[in-house]
Amino acid sequence: QVQVAESGGGLVQAGDSLRLSCIASGRTFSSYAMGWFRQAPGKDREFVASITWRDRAYYADSVMGRFTISRDNAKNTVYLQMNSLKPEDTAVYYCAQDSISYNDPPVEFSSWGQGTQVTVSS
Repeated sequence: QVQVAESGGGLVQAGDSLRLSCIASGRTFSSYAMGWFRQAPGKDREFVASITWRDRAYYADSVMGRFTISRDNAKNTVYLQMNSLKPEDTAVYYCAQDSISYNDPPVEFSSWGQGTQVTVSS
């Protein structure tokens, strides 16, 4: 059974940086793409970034150039480095693992964490 757990959220000011972490267990971590998504109050969950098993990264236009996704397979962990944060980045951030190994691009994220709150004040 796959388990995914996010951490690192918090309250920051506009322009600050924050790094989210996500650890996954239950499958061979290095074989699967990982992704970050977010959901703001009253809005649908949206894609933020993903990284494939071979370290290819994909980003939403809204975070391109500000956020960086990376992974450490030795620690079964994926990171989301968020710089130049804006109030519109405020959301619950979710980490997820792709359902099938060795996908590039990722196909379907099926294992989700509980989320971590990021609040950016103006």
